[in-house]
Amino acid sequence: MAKRSDETMYDDKLLNRTLIRAIDLFCGAGGSSWGAQTAGIHLVAAFDRWSLAGSAHSLNFPSTDFIEGCLEAHDVNNLAEKYKNVDLILASPECTNHSPAKGNKPRSEQSKNTAFQVVRYAAAFNPRWIIIENVVNMRKWSRYSEFKSELSQLGYHLSEQILNAAAFGVPQARNRLFILADKDEPPDPVRAKNTKLRTAAEIIDLNGHYAWKPLHQEGRAAATIQRAERAISELGKNEPFLIVYYGSDGGGGWQRLTRPLRTITTVDRFAVVKPDAMNGHVMRMLQVPELLEAMGMPKKMQLVDGTRRDKIKMIGNAVCPPVMTAVIKSLTKGVR
Repeated sequence: MAKRSDETMYDDKLLNRTLIRAIDLFCGAGGSSWGAQTAGIHLVAAFDRWSLAGSAHSLNFPSTDFIEGCLEAHDVNNLAEKYKNVDLILASPECTNHSPAKGNKPRSEQSKNTAFQVVRYAAAFNPRWIIIENVVNMRKWSRYSEFKSELSQLGYHLSEQILNAAAFGVPQARNRLFILADKDEPPDPVRAKNTKLRTAAEIIDLNGHYAWKPLHQEGRAAATIQRAERAISELGKNEPFLIVYYGSDGGGGWQRLTRPLRTITTVDRFAVVKPDAMNGHVMRMLQVPELLEAMGMPKKMQLVDGTRRDKIKMIGNAVCPPVMTAVIKSLTKGVR
C-alpha cells in the first residue's frame, strides 16, 4: 500500500504503515471522502476550487487539509513533497460538460480537460491506486482514449465499470462510470452485495413536516400538471408519487415511490405529490435532508450555511459514499 520506487518495489518501512493514505481531487463537499473514511482510509488532503464546498468538507473532515483553487494552479511537486507516501488518489473530474443533463447547451472542452490533472497528480504522487468517478457519458469524450492512455503510460492497469448506486444500498438509481487503476495488477470487478433495492419512499417525509401547496394552483406550469395527471391516471387518486419538476426524462416525467429515486442532479429536480382531503392533491419539492439520505450520505453529514441552490448543487455533484466504499475495498483488498 506504499508509494512505489522507480523499480516498482515497496519500501519496507512504508509497508509497516497501518493506514492507506489518500488525497481527494475535485472533492466537493465530501462524498468520496466519506466513502474513503468508511473504508478505513486516511485522507491527508482534499482539493476543490469551490470555497463553499471546501468549507463543508472542512466541517466534516477537520483533520484533512483542504486546498482551494484550480488543480492546474498548484505546484504539484511541492504538494507531493509535503504529502508523502500517498497510496491512493480519488478523483471526480468536472462532469457537467459530459452530462446529458446539460441538454443542448454549449460544452466546454477546457472544463473537460481538467481530467488530465489526474494524470499530472498521479505522475507526481506516484500512488499505487487511482479511482476516477464520472458520468457514463465521459466515455464519449473525444479525448477519453488519450486520457486512459496517459494513465497506462504511467504504469497503471486500468479497469472500467458502470456501477448503479441502487445496487449498493443507496435509495437512488444513479449510474456512474468508475475507472480503477492499479500499478501492481489488473483490478478485479467490483461486486454489488445488496439484492434488495431501497426505495424513494424510505427517504420521503409524507407526514406534513414540510410545507405543502395545492397541486392545482394559479400559476402552476402546465407541464407540471400534465406529469401529475399521467401519474394519477396510472396509480389512481390515493397514491403519492414523484414528478420531475425541473428538466425532463424518458419515464413520462413521474415515478412511483416503490422504486429507487431517479438520478439527483445539481438543480431542484423532484417534487413529491400526495392526496389531500382539502385540495385533492398537494405537492412540494424534495428537501435537503431527503436528498442527502437519497445520496447515501451519513446522518452526521453537515452542509455549511448557504442558499438552497448551493446545497443542492453540492449534493448533486457528490459521489454516493457507499459506492466509493465498495470500490475502495475491492481495489485494495489484497493489502488489507
